[in-house]
Amino acid sequence: MPSSKTPITTQPRHGLLNGGAGLALLLSITACQAPTSTQTSDTPQALTHLRTLAERGNPAAQAELGAQYLSGASTVQDTAEAAGWYLRAATQGHALSQATIADMYLNGEGVPQDGAEAARWYRRAAEQGEASGQYGLGYLYGVGQGVERDEVASIRWIQLAAEQGETRAQYAMALLYANGQSVPQDNAEAVRWYRLAAEQGHARSQAALAAIYLNGRSVEPDASEGARWLLLAADQGYVAAQVDLAYLYGIGRGVPQDDAEAIRWFRTAADPAHATSEANIASMTRAQYNLALIYLNGQGVASNDEEGVRWLNLAASSGLAEAQGDLGYMYLTGRGVPQDDEDAARWIQPAADQGHAGAQRYLGMMHREGRGVDRNQTEALRWTHLSADQGETGAQYDLGLMYMLGSGSQQDNVSAYMWLSLAAAGLAGNDRELAIETRDQLGQQMTTQQRTEAQRRERAWKPIVER
Repeated sequence: MPSSKTPITTQPRHGLLNGGAGLALLLSITACQAPTSTQTSDTPQALTHLRTLAERGNPAAQAELGAQYLSGASTVQDTAEAAGWYLRAATQGHALSQATIADMYLNGEGVPQDGAEAARWYRRAAEQGEASGQYGLGYLYGVGQGVERDEVASIRWIQLAAEQGETRAQYAMALLYANGQSVPQDNAEAVRWYRLAAEQGHARSQAALAAIYLNGRSVEPDASEGARWLLLAADQGYVAAQVDLAYLYGIGRGVPQDDAEAIRWFRTAADPAHATSEANIASMTRAQYNLALIYLNGQGVASNDEEGVRWLNLAASSGLAEAQGDLGYMYLTGRGVPQDDEDAARWIQPAADQGHAGAQRYLGMMHREGRGVDRNQTEALRWTHLSADQGETGAQYDLGLMYMLGSGSQQDNVSAYMWLSLAAAGLAGNDRELAIETRDQLGQQMTTQQRTEAQRRERAWKPIVER
């Protein structure tokens, strides 16, 4: 069998923006959040004075006192107390407080979660021209929360907010134009909105603009400009940008090649403190996985299997299929950990279930040999086929042998010849020579008609991409 001498997956990946989505999904990544601070009353005397003004009914003071309790900047954080002060100011018509208490009702922060109440307060703020209220109301119309879903109303309110400089709204408009959702697809208009938000420091827009320059979408490709925008987003703590910036330093694109800088940014992104949202967890996990590969392959650092396994464990525990597959491989081969077939199966199985072709190949082999799982030739054939169907050349070779020997199925020389030919086309070196030799020996036992049919199937074959 052709052998694997490195983990199942060895190439770093990065997450530059691509793909389309519906309006509700696009808006879900620009969700409303209550502000955590305004100006700071950083002394007890100032806070006492602020409370006095607030208790006398001054709406600006009530709003500021709400911000202090919400952020915990100069007093004990208390979201319920914050909501109470914001509500007092909102009732007096303070537009920003109306938008903020709406945020708090939307998120159930300091008050019971209530979409209808959020919509009521957003509308009052929006009708006063408050941009954050306009965005919040547009958001609710887009996702159909607290109001009936209405894409036309959603875009109208979001555009009003965007035209006032509300960065979340500008980012949302950019996404809509980039994906052609509810508006005509228009890359130039998307770039315009991304740039407006990015220039105000909106990290997601900065990362999106970076992707546009790196991929040359609607602009001349400019890796240096892409790297510049990524650095701005990364410096703000945007984890996805930190991962992409690390990748650029690793390959020297738009920045000088610098393994130490790549590792620094991967480490920054890999910090478990980033596990605050689904998107951050995905980027953090990707950074942990890349650090594992760096240590396992000795790229810019001394090779260190134990450190590589430590990072693999973190990424695998978060459900990253590539990390699960590679960690299982480490247990299967005893690299960096004690050799243990059962632990190998424990990690390879979930990776295979997620559609990871390399893990599917090894799970097939484990069923074939009874390593860590029941010896079961039918299961071995099924998993090997799933992997081979995705274009995994080692699995294509294994599958060719299984059909040739009648392992897990009836002997089928035509299928065996086809899969061995596909493997030979993708393998290299001694593995390729072995696949060719095996196929040619099989071919001598076949009729011309059988070989012709196998070659026809080979030409017609296309990979099935599961992930």
